[in-house]
Amino acid sequence: MTNIDPASRPSADLVEHLARPSDEEVDALDAWWRANNYLTIGQIYLKANPLLREPLASEHIKPRLLGHWGTSPGLSFVYAHASRVIQRTGQQMIYLAGPGHGGPALVAAGYLEGTYTETYPNVTQDEQGLRRLFRQFSAPGGIPSHVSVPTPGSIHEGGELGYVLVHAFGAVMDNPDLIALAVVGDGEAETGPLEGSWKGISFLNPARDGAMLPVLHLNGAKIAGPTVLARKDPAELRSLLEGHGYDVIEVTGDDLPGMHHRFADALAHAWAAIRGIQVDARSGRWDGSRPRWPLIVLRTPKGWTGPEVVDGVQVAGTWRAHQVPLSGVRGNEDHLRVLEEWMRSYGPDELFDENGAPTEQVRRANPTGELRMSATRHANGGLLTRDLDLPDFRNYAVDVSDPGATRAESTRKLGEMMRDIYARNPDSFRLFCPDETNSNRLGAVFEVSDRAFAESVTPDDVSLSRDGRVMEVLSEHNCHGWLEGYTLTGRHGWFATYEAFAMVSASQTIQHSKWLQEAAHLGWREKIPSLNILLTSTAWRNDHNGFSHQGPGLIQNVITQRGSVGRVYLPPDANCLLSVADHCLRSRSYVNVVVIDKQPQLQWLAIDDAVEHCARGAGVWSWAGNDGGDPDIVLACAGDVVTMETVAAAGILRERMPDLRTRVVNVVDLMSLPRRKDHPHGMDEATFTKLFTDDIDVVFAFHGYPGAIHQLVHGRPDADRFRVRGFVEEGTTTTPFDMVVRNRASRYHLVMDALNNARRVPSGADDLTAWCRQRLAQHEAYVVENLEDMPEVRDWTLGDWAETG
Repeated sequence: MTNIDPASRPSADLVEHLARPSDEEVDALDAWWRANNYLTIGQIYLKANPLLREPLASEHIKPRLLGHWGTSPGLSFVYAHASRVIQRTGQQMIYLAGPGHGGPALVAAGYLEGTYTETYPNVTQDEQGLRRLFRQFSAPGGIPSHVSVPTPGSIHEGGELGYVLVHAFGAVMDNPDLIALAVVGDGEAETGPLEGSWKGISFLNPARDGAMLPVLHLNGAKIAGPTVLARKDPAELRSLLEGHGYDVIEVTGDDLPGMHHRFADALAHAWAAIRGIQVDARSGRWDGSRPRWPLIVLRTPKGWTGPEVVDGVQVAGTWRAHQVPLSGVRGNEDHLRVLEEWMRSYGPDELFDENGAPTEQVRRANPTGELRMSATRHANGGLLTRDLDLPDFRNYAVDVSDPGATRAESTRKLGEMMRDIYARNPDSFRLFCPDETNSNRLGAVFEVSDRAFAESVTPDDVSLSRDGRVMEVLSEHNCHGWLEGYTLTGRHGWFATYEAFAMVSASQTIQHSKWLQEAAHLGWREKIPSLNILLTSTAWRNDHNGFSHQGPGLIQNVITQRGSVGRVYLPPDANCLLSVADHCLRSRSYVNVVVIDKQPQLQWLAIDDAVEHCARGAGVWSWAGNDGGDPDIVLACAGDVVTMETVAAAGILRERMPDLRTRVVNVVDLMSLPRRKDHPHGMDEATFTKLFTDDIDVVFAFHGYPGAIHQLVHGRPDADRFRVRGFVEEGTTTTPFDMVVRNRASRYHLVMDALNNARRVPSGADDLTAWCRQRLAQHEAYVVENLEDMPEVRDWTLGDWAETG
């Protein structure tokens, strides 16, 4: 291995050596690749006779043939050559496999490097271990067919097509010594997220960040037909990629050893170009313009080295090679014979010794220690995670002497806290936001960091520079995926977006949750910083954007995840938000969704009360009700706007019907509602009873879809007594109060619900119901005439008890 001086360009001799491998090196590369291909096929087909020490028979074949061969030989070919570069240079590299089902190739790579046996000692490097390796693949009690969580060296689930580049870009941000080699499948390249993610180079800073090297692997076909980019004229494709800003290097063919030489040359020059860009940037020789980072286009046949023709039909190089080229092996002697010939064509006797371990020639292609891509610490980010240097969140508190008396923009206080986190953690914290940082009132971060931008900057631009570390791009997929790659490699951050647009990237949230859920079962996977999602511009306060921007659906997605991962917080004010944010940034391996609006809102709790309230997850606000310990009705709320409506409803009841005993319960941790056995945050039975009783009806005003609360309180005493008001897909461009009216969650609707469901209703209930209906009619006429809410609603504070009457 050559020691690379980080301040010097690679020498011409080193680059030449990398570009022109010796015959001995090519032999080692080819042996490793053949061994990988053999292991890949074995995982797909065999449950016994792993080294073909006896003639292949039907009883050696798995009952179900699962997995994907077509992309695998290309993935392992790239892996072998990347390992050679690492071995010769000491370059830290992580490998991300974008093609959906390349799992067997990457499992085989880890096995050949020895990492798999180190991680799973029962999968030994002998014949018995090979048998286990083959039997476990895509089988009950085994491992998935993707490059998934159990695969050492992986931070990317190959099945989530479209995200390989965003994960790779996120992995190298503030990670200057790392190259993320991201293989993009040509089927994957057709997805919207992938097409948008090429732009990541417009945000990399070569002085501070690592590099992402994409390999666009064009094998011509997806599961049942051709791919768009493979059928494009090569010159047109080159123009497309060059237009994105890349320096394109092309390698095409299937001839051996010629392909080894051509790809070694391409990879050597790509690596040298990356190092040259970084050295210039880190030594003061960078003019600030966006570098033209290298990109390799690799064209190989689908199912390269596999059966050419099966049953008289062309397979290799077509979509038929995508999954299992020989599908009827157990009942078809011809297919069984072809499979055996195919596997023996790789020369297993030359690749594995008499005990079944990889031979010295195969092992010669492996880097050592943590330089092995299957053993890199960057793929087990918890090993690299450092706790954030967090300021005391109490320093940003809003002064609340009386509940509901003053208004503040709650997220602005969080922005101030983020500003100081940026300053104290210059290489381990970032905010990722789709062009909405200022809109979401988080703009204080610009006091210490610009937006990152590697394209040209004009005098009209504000807080925009190549040195910025605030990540803004108008793509939820990019922002979400960058943060995933950032946290998976051990750093911390927030993804902030408008609530409705969180559904654009909701599948990413779900997939990351699944990753964390499975990682929790693997003792060798260290816990990583949580994925923190801040949702603002909520369904209830999109006054000018209208119905398209009104949708709280992400809550519904996250509460269905396992309790080991999913967390949803609905802080009602700034001080609760600060407490929740501090908790989220200290947490590990969760998906934390925090929902709060950015508009000025009433502030309820002093900071110490807020901390206590958030620690409990829910509590009685005795100052808002008058139950005296024995309520006739419980008014519960979760969410900022509906909390205000609930407190206002309680005020109406207290003023106009003081003999009705009303209890107000606010929920800030939504996952405190389920039973303890259903979620670790669930409150115990005694606490639940203390808040909600066992038999008094509960009118629950909820930020999201009403069904979520019914789902969460399932199994609680007499769960049918919970009557939930929430978002019911009624929306338009209208006033804030009109939104709660349209969704029948206003203070007047809550009062009427309370009257209809209270255990004991004093006289006058009919008159109060009529008064509420009158108020709703007045509201409807007023907003149409005046284009704003009635003053008694718009300017209401908790001190306005008398004005409610």
